[in-house]
Amino acid sequence: MAIPEWLRIRRSRGDDGRDAALWSKCSKCGEVLYRRDLAANLFVCTKCGYHFRMTAFDRISTLIDGDFNEVGGEVLPGDPLGWVDRKTYPVKLSGDREKSGLTEGVVCGFGQIGAHDVALGVMDFHFRGGTMGTVVGERIALLLEEALKRKVPCIIFTASGGARMEEGMFALMQMAKTTAAVTRFVEDGNFFVTVLTDPTTGGVSASFAFESDVIIAEPKAMIGFAGRRVIEQTIRQKLPDQFQTAEFLLEKGHIDMVVDRHELKNTLIRLLEYVAVPV
Repeated sequence: MAIPEWLRIRRSRGDDGRDAALWSKCSKCGEVLYRRDLAANLFVCTKCGYHFRMTAFDRISTLIDGDFNEVGGEVLPGDPLGWVDRKTYPVKLSGDREKSGLTEGVVCGFGQIGAHDVALGVMDFHFRGGTMGTVVGERIALLLEEALKRKVPCIIFTASGGARMEEGMFALMQMAKTTAAVTRFVEDGNFFVTVLTDPTTGGVSASFAFESDVIIAEPKAMIGFAGRRVIEQTIRQKLPDQFQTAEFLLEKGHIDMVVDRHELKNTLIRLLEYVAVPV
């Protein structure tokens, strides 16, 4: 289904129609929430404020005014290493496509936010844990290159468990590819924003996620490179309770702001207004 058509259906019905569950349980406070009410509240728990993970399509629907024109959707993953496990890599990809409705772990395209033309990339943790393989890296690079041609700001929402192990070194190379694309984009004087959502880890956090002009994070998002347990075992020290949370990174100066999801679109619009060129 084409994304513009999906957006029309999503907005008219109030849900994506893929999840048959009527109720969702908050993993933070345990509150049982009616799914349509949860969606209407931008997938934020009405009791404790916990930010549920959003699908790429839900995120795009809440941000983009009007239509959304996808780029890079024709770029699809192969099986470069002939990965062998209990399930083959193509079988894993097929299962994720069926469950998520996506063809890969990121959706990229162009639309408007608050009357501002933008390039928008949204990673989705529901597809292979948001891992960055060759296609995710290629789609992000294509988005930045096309945004460079159009001279429009670029916003990327991250949600990733790191590099995709089934693609080995090919996946790790995407760190360099996306970094090079960001460098070309910002050196030309263009505006780049990243929004770090839960979780943002591994190769994504070590590349384009922290290379933007403004780094925003959602409340309580887990952000880091290696896992907490790995770090503690390596340095043989107990880490602070809030370690690798958005609030901890803000305190240490690694990000610029933590923004509640309800205020996120308005925050992005304000930032876009700051850099808008007067006509």
